[in-house]
Order: sequence, then C-alpha cells, then structure tokens
Amino acid sequence: MMTNLFSVFDPSTTLFKINFNWISVSLGMLIMPHLFWFMPSRMMFLWNNMLTMLHKEFKMLIGPTPQQGNTALFVTLFSLILFNNLLGLFPYIFTSTSHLSMNLTLALPLWLTFMLYGWINNTQHMFTHLVPQGTPSILMPFMVCIETISNIIRPGTLAVRLTANMIAGHLLLTLLGQTGSSLSVTLTSLLLLSQILLLMLELAVAIIQSYVFAILSTLYSSEVK
Repeated sequence: MMTNLFSVFDPSTTLFKINFNWISVSLGMLIMPHLFWFMPSRMMFLWNNMLTMLHKEFKMLIGPTPQQGNTALFVTLFSLILFNNLLGLFPYIFTSTSHLSMNLTLALPLWLTFMLYGWINNTQHMFTHLVPQGTPSILMPFMVCIETISNIIRPGTLAVRLTANMIAGHLLLTLLGQTGSSLSVTLTSLLLLSQILLLMLELAVAIIQSYVFAILSTLYSSEVK
C-alpha cells in the first residue's frame, strides 16, 4: 500500500540496503547486443535510419569541427534516455528517468565539460557570448548577469524538464488506475480507453523528451566553439 502518491517512484527492491531497481538502467546490455549477430530485421533498419537522421541533424547543429565522431555522444545520450523512458512504461519496471539524481548525472557533467572547454580554449568567444549583439551600453551589465544566470541553470532545467514530464504522466496513470475498483462497468470501460490513450501520449512524450534533451545538449555544445 502506498503511503503517498509519489511513493510509486521510490526504489522498493533492496538487498543489503542496495537499491536494485537501478539495474533497469543497464537492461539494454541484455537486449541490444543480439542486434550484432542476428540477421538485420525491419526494426533494426528503422532504428539505424533514425540514428542516421539524428547524426545528420546533430552534425548540422554542431557545425564543421576538426574532431570526428562528435555526434556519437549525443546519439548515445538520446538512445539511453529513450530506452529508459520506454522501459518505464512497462509494469513493474523502475523508471530511472523520473528521478532528478539520474537526470542531473547526465546533464551536469555535460554542461561542466562544455563550460570548461569553452572558457579554456575560447575565452574571448565566451565573453562576447554574454552580451547579445546590438545590446545598448547601459544594459550590458544587466545582460551579462542574465546570461550568466541562464548558463548556470542550464543543467538544472535539462534535468527538471525530463523529470517533470516523466513524473506527470505516470502520476496521472496511477491516479486514474486507483479509481477503477470503485467504478461501474461502463465507467471502467471508459477508464480503460482513457488509460490506453494516455499510454499512447506517454509513448510520444518519452520519445520527444529524449530528443529535446539530446538536441538542447547539442545546442549548448555548439555555443562554446
């Protein structure tokens, strides 16, 4: 029995005070490797085409760089978040991306790396980026403060956006599911239909949020060149 509504997101499978629910993050290692030695399927071709399209889009956003393989980081980030978002839609599987600790672990190192690289290698560009072009001289100190604050809160906004979207849909599904036992047959049928529609919406949200997280990370990296 849940002590509160948010307890559905709490890790509950423990052994020696170790939360084994987080193992769901590594389930991809058991599912994905078979793609390398089985005959390619239609799903594999669809996945490869999607990753190719993402690679081209990320490459366009990053721009020409002397380093090769820059997009591999963001394609992998998209795949990881998408996989965990989709896993969370299955019953009895822990939704790791609904936790701020997980999402901050992804966003904070990326942002810190971009900032260190930019300030060390392109210091002048980073200073000029604090003042948008065409800003009046009297507003420049305020714009520097605003741009500095917006840069600092970027990892937090990335993590909170993903966490909030994952929690909202799951909470709505849980709230509707708890009312099923007290409804009539007709209302239960309507409830089942609404649950199916919400699950389809959650599927779209899982894909969109993983794409948004990856695309914003790519945009942040393109600003430090």
